[in-house]
This record gives sequence, C-alpha cells and structure tokens, in this order.
Amino acid sequence: MADITDTKTLWKGAVADALFRHAESMELSFQRPDPASLIAERPPKPEMGDLAFPMFPFAKLFRTSPMAIASAVADHAKQTAAALGASGEVEASGPYVNVRYNLASMMPGLLKQVFSEAEAYGKTDLYAGEKIMIEFSCPNTNKPLHLGHLRNDALGESVSRILKANGADVRKVNLINDRGIHICKSMLAYSVFGKGKSPESEGCKGDHFVGDYYVKYNSWAKEEPEAEERARELLRKWEAGDPETVELWKTMNRWTIDGIGETYRKTGISFDDIYYESKTYSAGRDEVLKGLRNGVFYKEEDGSVWVDLAEINLDKKVLLRSDGTTLYLTQDIGTAIARHGDWPFKRLIYVVASEQQYHFKVLFHVLKKLGFDWAENLYHLSYGMVNLPEGKMKSREGTVVDADDLIAELSSMAAAEIKTKGREGDVGDVEKTAEAVGLAALNYYLLQISPAKDMIFDPKESISFNGNTGPYLQYMGARISSMLRKFEERSDEFKGATVDPSLITTIEERELIKLISLFPEKVAQAGAEFNPSIVTTYLYDLSRTFSRYYHDNQILNNDDKNLAFTRLSLAKGVLQVLKNAYWLVGIPFLEVM
Repeated sequence: MADITDTKTLWKGAVADALFRHAESMELSFQRPDPASLIAERPPKPEMGDLAFPMFPFAKLFRTSPMAIASAVADHAKQTAAALGASGEVEASGPYVNVRYNLASMMPGLLKQVFSEAEAYGKTDLYAGEKIMIEFSCPNTNKPLHLGHLRNDALGESVSRILKANGADVRKVNLINDRGIHICKSMLAYSVFGKGKSPESEGCKGDHFVGDYYVKYNSWAKEEPEAEERARELLRKWEAGDPETVELWKTMNRWTIDGIGETYRKTGISFDDIYYESKTYSAGRDEVLKGLRNGVFYKEEDGSVWVDLAEINLDKKVLLRSDGTTLYLTQDIGTAIARHGDWPFKRLIYVVASEQQYHFKVLFHVLKKLGFDWAENLYHLSYGMVNLPEGKMKSREGTVVDADDLIAELSSMAAAEIKTKGREGDVGDVEKTAEAVGLAALNYYLLQISPAKDMIFDPKESISFNGNTGPYLQYMGARISSMLRKFEERSDEFKGATVDPSLITTIEERELIKLISLFPEKVAQAGAEFNPSIVTTYLYDLSRTFSRYYHDNQILNNDDKNLAFTRLSLAKGVLQVLKNAYWLVGIPFLEVM
C-alpha cells in the first residue's frame, strides 16, 4: 500500500488525466498538464476530505464555471484513478475536486514501518553523504551566556539533528571569541578593581565573575576618559605577546570557558570541534596580505587594507586597521579557511543573529575573491532578536537575561507545578524531572517561531502545561506511556486481539494516520529550509489531535478488544513519532509527569 505522499502524487496524476479527458470530450485543444504543477490544497475541515484541487485556474480555458469543471473532472477521475493505482474516493464539492484517502487500509503497513524503524522513522536521504559543517553558539569570553545565546544554541543543535536525520554527515563547531578589544575591557577592569579575587574566592561561577567586570568597565569608562585607549593598549600588548598580559588573558578565559561549559551541559549542547579566535586570527591577516599582494585588495594612505564591494552593490570594507590589528571579518576569513582544511565540507552554515547579515555578505564575497570555490556553499542562517516583554536586553549595562538564571527559574517553576498537583511520588526525582520540563519549555518556545522572526520570550507562558508549549507536548508523551504501561499490566485480557483497519472510523483517527505518515515529509522540509519550527508546528498538531481523540474515545476500556487493540496500536505509533520529533527540537522525553 502506497504511503500518503505517494498517494497524493498518484491522485495528482489522476486529476491531470481527468482534465485532459474532459478537454477531449469538449473538443478543446488542451495539453495534458504536468501533475506536479497542479495546485493541491488541504481542505479546511477533515470531513471534507484529505486533498482538494481547485478548478478556478481552468475556468477561462473551458469557458464554463469551476463548479461544472469540478463535476466533470471528478467523474473522469473516478475512472482513471484505479488504473493509476490511486486508492480512495473522489467527488466534486463546489469548485473543488476533493479526494478522500483510504487511510484505514494504509494503517497496518504504516504502523509496521514505524515500529520496525523505531528511532529511525522519519529519517530521509535528502542530504545523504553530504558533509555539512554548522557553526553556532560562539560566545565571548568576557561574559556568560544570555537569552540571545540560548536561541542560537537551540537553533544550532536542532538544525544539526534535523540535518543528520536527513542523511547528512554533520560536524558541529564552535568559535570561542577569546580575543579582541571587548576581552581586554574585562581584563582592564579586573586589573583595576579585581585585587586578586577569583571565582573560587567569591563563590561565583567563572563566566559570571568575568562578566561582572565587563559591566564594571562600561560603568567606569563613562568617568575615565583614558579607559578606551588603555584597553587598546592591552590589545596591542596581547598581540605582541607580553607575558603578563597573556597570563591574565589565559586566566580570565579559563574562568569564562569553564563556566560556559557548565551551561552547555545543562542545556544538552555539544560540539565536535572548538576553534579559538586567538589561534586563527593571524591566519586571516596572512590571507588578507596575500590578497593585497595579488591586487584583490588595496591599501589606503594610512596603511589600512580595504576591499571594494562594488561587485555586490556595497561600498568598501576595512580588513586590516592602520596599526595592523585585525577585525572580526579578518578573523572569520582565517577561521573558514582553516575549517575547510581540517574537514572539507560541502556546506558551511553559520547560525548568527540577523544583525550580522552585512558581515556575512562581505565575508562570503571576500572568500570568493580570494579564489576559494567552496565559498559558493556558505550559508548564513540568520535569526531574529529575542527580547523580554519589558524590552530589549543590553549586555554592556548588565540588563540581559542570564542563561543560567533563566534555566534555574524555569526549573523552579516546573517543580512548583509538580508539587501543586501532588505529583512528587509519581515523578520520583522532582529536581531531575523539573529540569527536563524547564528545558522542554525553553527549547520549544525558542524554536516554535521561524528563525528569521524577532520574538519575545515570556517565561511564564513557556512553562505552562496547557496550550502550545513544550511541557504540554511532554505531557502528551507521558499520557500515552501511562496507557501503554496499563496495557502491559492487563495484557492477558487482550490475547488474540488484532489490528482491524475496518474499525478506524473517526475523523481524529484518520487525521492521526495522516500525520504519522507525513512525518518524514516534515523532517525533509525542515532540513531543506533549516527551520525547526516546521517540526514544532507538526508536534503541536499531532499532540492536539491525539488529545481530542483521547478525550472523545475509549481506548483501553473498551468492550471490543480488537477495537481497543487497534486504537492502542495507533496510540503507540503516535508515541514513537512524538519521541522522534522531540529529539529533533531538544525536548526531553518523560515517561511520567
């Protein structure tokens, strides 16, 4: 039995052939349409069918109403569908030709596939054998991760998993921004105010400790006119290898990186390789100087090196300052070249906020001008800003939402909800369960919106156990798991029971079968668009449909044992798909909530 994607293709062929036959019967000159080009919509209500072909585009050609065309085409399609192997029913509904799939007959084969493939169900070969490197996170070593970083991390990890599910060989990389003027500002503030303190002596997480000095610098610099120049002098000393400066830099970087590593572990973020700007920036300078010698770039009178961007309708961009120091762009040139040398990728995806769109246009163009063919396959996965209901965050002023604080707050809110409902005994380890619920709330909320859009993060809304939230989705998986445990306890009652497709009669059952069958298609779409919100939207549709089904129909407590077993098998299929989709968007699966 063909799956829904194949069935849709077959019905497109049947309708295309029916249109041609109708034209022949009217003695019209009409070229058989390409089935793939036919518009196929989802009817607004499930009871109207599973597929709808609008006949409006053909009214002018046939010189008759879309309703009349739909009636004739539906009659012809009934005759051609069987010959093409398109199972189901077809009928005219106003100006539409509506198709109703024979979903019940698909169910046994579909569930067999789901259960046999298990965790692999939904995987595709969209990027089979393709080496894709994805860069995300990229923290600075002068401050801890904040809410904006969490959206970056959630996107990067989720897209990585989605690409792997589509057959790609994925390498996740991080670039630690461990040098530059911003790092020197924290170092300078510590030199002035630190007085030998450390994270250990202050009982403070390392990245928070260093971040406090970055905030202190920006406050101090408003009163100290020499602050900026003193920070630049530190940068020059660092690049010159001054031992005292380098030692302070190493110490403060270690404090920050250790602290950020703890946050990664809390949020389930990992990398296959980590690059450090301090080790790649000089290579970028060498490449720029090589491009200068080859006439790709030019030098201004003050000694700075520039690139003319007229070819991409931009002005010009500095690549090396007059004092020879590098910029982010210079460093990214060296890093990209080093990465391709380490692991020759087919694609490289940068997960970076939309504020850097100009930066990546220039970076990609410069790499192409330097003669690197692989630069054609660089992609900026641009994402919108994430703010709070009360407004925009500002790291220099210390008004950002700290990642660790937010994670702790969400976990605390989840624990309070568990205790309010008296579920401590059921969930066992309340703290561990609360952390999983908090992570689900965080990741789902951050991923449910298309990456390109700005968003407002509302912690209270994200942690709700009702509505379009991560905890609601987790609860649906836990509810099905509970039902399956009860089935195991009562398995003797169901001996001899079988899956009977003829018992599949409700609209919700039909919708669940369709949704299960469509999961691989949604995984492929999310991979093609680098868009986890495709998966989150699908997850909510599946969960909401099952919730209605569970509410309106008896599953286990049913006098008809075959009906109970059939419905339970469908629920088991839903659970497997939920678990597979959870993984793609970073939602921990909980058997008990």
